[in-house]
Amino acid sequence: MGSEARLQVLKTLVRAGPDGLTVGDIRDRTGIAPSTLAHHLKILSAGDVIVQERSGRHIINRANFDHLEHLAHFILCECCADSDSAKPKESTS
Repeated sequence: MGSEARLQVLKTLVRAGPDGLTVGDIRDRTGIAPSTLAHHLKILSAGDVIVQERSGRHIINRANFDHLEHLAHFILCECCADSDSAKPKESTS
């Protein structure tokens, strides 16, 4: 994620669910300045963790739940892979 602000934006969109939020709604909920918010949304969209869709004059931003699910699965599968405690114990009998 690389930034607390991006993490805050993503968390806000995840909490909003599949309906998503407009840029103004995200700004109101996070307090991030419009120009800074646009920068973070661009990076999150490029990373495919959010999707943006034009609806009339507004752009609706949504968490890309499919991509986030794959990412979470990958991270959890890799958890502790190199840790000695994750390796099977050898039988002493």
